[in-house]
Amino acid sequence: MLESRRNLALACALSALAGYVDGVGFLHLGGLFVSFMSGNSTRLGVSLAAGHWSDAAEAIGLIALFVIGAALGSLIMLTRSALCQCWVLLAEAALLAAAALCYERGMPSVAIAAIVLAMGLENSVFQSEGGAGLGLTYMTGALVKVGQLAAAALTGGRRWGWLPNLMLWAALVIGAICGALVYSRINLAAIWFAAGWAVILSLVVFAITARRD
Repeated sequence: MLESRRNLALACALSALAGYVDGVGFLHLGGLFVSFMSGNSTRLGVSLAAGHWSDAAEAIGLIALFVIGAALGSLIMLTRSALCQCWVLLAEAALLAAAALCYERGMPSVAIAAIVLAMGLENSVFQSEGGAGLGLTYMTGALVKVGQLAAAALTGGRRWGWLPNLMLWAALVIGAICGALVYSRINLAAIWFAAGWAVILSLVVFAITARRD
């Protein structure tokens, strides 16, 4: 899936977007995530063990919204339209823009809900025929592949096979740095930049698809 330069460039751009949004969301929520559901699942377990029911409910809500977003993105991809990636990215951009508007109108909780839906949606961009796809908003799997493919390279496999997954991870970290810096200055209004980036990516994908077809 990352063999082509086009797919790798788009995947890295989307991972950077996810890192940016997750950096913003993490700071706003004070330790919960808008895209990293493994972290939220751990927080859920710890909160349940400690009897912190409101924290547990918040974590469950974020996880449920993320799953709904992933399902919505999958439904778009299952249309098999030539422009389905474009529609997913436009839907993500619309949700992020709606989140920014909700924040400006004094509805930060609704804004966070829209952001989490958008992050779930993004993971469908590279959905394959069987329903699985490339994770773009979390990097545990990518780092595992870096280790596995590095081991393969040391034993006669592709010398640089591990590099694309490392690039995905680096893109997410760079995005998170940018998100944290922007959030420190303009709070949740930082999501406007994420919405704009998603629109730009959708236009790039549209242009590439139209030229190819």
